[in-house]
Amino acid sequence: MSKGCIIAAVIGAVIVGVLLIGFFIYQSTYNTIITMDENVKAKFGNVQAQYQRRMDLIPNLVEVVKGYAAHERGTLEAVVQARAQATQTKLDINSAESLAKFQAAQGNMMQALSRLMVVVENYPDLKANQNFLDLQAQLEGTENRIKQARYDYNEAVQGYNSYTRKFFVNLFFGGQFPAKPYFEAEAGADQAPKVKF
Repeated sequence: MSKGCIIAAVIGAVIVGVLLIGFFIYQSTYNTIITMDENVKAKFGNVQAQYQRRMDLIPNLVEVVKGYAAHERGTLEAVVQARAQATQTKLDINSAESLAKFQAAQGNMMQALSRLMVVVENYPDLKANQNFLDLQAQLEGTENRIKQARYDYNEAVQGYNSYTRKFFVNLFFGGQFPAKPYFEAEAGADQAPKVKF
């Protein structure tokens, strides 16, 4: 075998080796992105499940309150209407605008629920009702689950967004994987509530 053939074989082997290494890096990076994307979707599904749990509790809460506070019809209707609006709001996990609309609808519903809880203070018999107490405890637990699910989702989004914005990932995939939106704090959450005595 001539010296030229040996050099050509070595160069060919190096090129094939580099191509194979490049392919495996590309494949590994792509698989990592897909795994992270699926993790974001799963965490988002958990958030939606907790919001659905809250939605399922509200009709029962309204019915219990209705028996005691029938003349508070406007407050009860506001809660039902806010719930209906929140359930009709469609959400696209890849759209910051869609997520903001969803959060606004959830915020409106929480405000209506807060007004309902203020009304409940005027009815000591209702506050002592075991069904109401159970529903209130479940609602509080659900709110804690929602906060944790949103936190977990935001952590998954942070990992995904950080990974997909890295130089070599952008070099290989050129923006093929757009950033996912975060759940953000409600408007005014940065202000301490004013308490007057």
